[in-house]
Amino acid sequence: MAHPDARGNPCSSTSAAARDAAEQALHKLMSFTEPPLADLEAAMQADPGWLLPPVMKAGFLLSLTEPGLRPEAQALLTQARILSQAATAREKTHLEATQAVLDGRWHAACSAWNGLLVDHPRDALALQWTQLWDFYRGDAHGLRQRPARALPEWDEGDPLFPHVLALYAFGLEENNLHAQAEEAGRRALALNPQVPWAVHAVAHVMEMQGRFEDGAAWLRLQQPHWAEGNGLACHLWWHKSLFRLEALDLAGALRLVDTHLSGELLQITLNRIDAVSLLWRLHLLGEDTASRFAALLQAWPLPNEHAGDYAFNDLHVLLALAGAGELPRAEAWLARCAARALQPAEAVRSNHAVAREIGLPLMRGVLALARGDNVAACDLIAAVRGPAQRLGGSHAQRDLIDQTLLYAAARGGRRRRGRALLNERTMAKPRPPLTRDWMERLSPVSEARA
Repeated sequence: MAHPDARGNPCSSTSAAARDAAEQALHKLMSFTEPPLADLEAAMQADPGWLLPPVMKAGFLLSLTEPGLRPEAQALLTQARILSQAATAREKTHLEATQAVLDGRWHAACSAWNGLLVDHPRDALALQWTQLWDFYRGDAHGLRQRPARALPEWDEGDPLFPHVLALYAFGLEENNLHAQAEEAGRRALALNPQVPWAVHAVAHVMEMQGRFEDGAAWLRLQQPHWAEGNGLACHLWWHKSLFRLEALDLAGALRLVDTHLSGELLQITLNRIDAVSLLWRLHLLGEDTASRFAALLQAWPLPNEHAGDYAFNDLHVLLALAGAGELPRAEAWLARCAARALQPAEAVRSNHAVAREIGLPLMRGVLALARGDNVAACDLIAAVRGPAQRLGGSHAQRDLIDQTLLYAAARGGRRRRGRALLNERTMAKPRPPLTRDWMERLSPVSEARA
């Protein structure tokens, strides 16, 4: 017999304690306050026959994009499958979607959750997971449309409503609907100041609009609610560093790297990617970041079998190796990624085509740049810049591709290509000091001097 959860979704557990623990875990997933693992363990102990808690735990582990956690996730899903006879159809769909994530079939997973949300628009777990894997797949349309379809069915008094509104705010931003995104993000925070995804969405708006002073002030104002004890803190420090870079405050950006994006603070790949992204941008601007890249790599386990798992992450590994000056290791990493991308058995995975068509050319471009072949780097990166959204991540994260292309164009004599890219950039937002610096590097005077 199905029992409703806190939002009226059908749930197979008869244990109120288990349902309460799962609800607490769900709140932690959406608010990033702390890992939900203890609550999910409590739910499993309170009702060992309930399918959903092991599925939620597996999904959380997979969300970290750590290949080394996949065996544990598989064991949890195997355990859940044994329990599926007593589960509701909704819970079985969560199982199948999470299994699809594990198998690398991310498009299929989001499609399954999408269907689930048609019947159960107040399924917060499905909304959270689709936002995350839409983000990893670069599906801007899904980021906006899925929460848009669900929100009118929600009660504003629901404790999770501000978090769902924050999902919508981020989706609006990734679709360049900046005014609407900022309004939705601020509304979410007016309902509950402890919604870091809303802080994040508004920070993205300000980054995309070139409002670096507003962005720095925004994060400083909200800092008491995100800077400590929050899983999104590292990423928001990264955003704060981006605003420093836009102001060409390179020393300030380096201080934030050393204080918040280095050493033991980088516990997972998602954190390390933020550090790599920032160090690489600083490198492009002339800062000597090789020793920081080397220190980051010392604490970053990179088993050979993990190469080629996710093109977005693979690119950042290569950037770290190139930034540290470890070109033989970078070449070996690229070779392993290429070997996996070309395996026919990999074709079932969503990453397969993205790696072959976007990830590998970008990595080859970065390696060409590291070898000093700026012309080849410019041509390789420019060829895939257009469809690079498929790589995943946000507009702000993928701006690293544009900045690398500007650097290669400036150094490789492709200044007209670089200026065309800058024209596009300046039509989208004002000209902060960072953009003016690139304009100077790519000016006709610089071309004549070269």
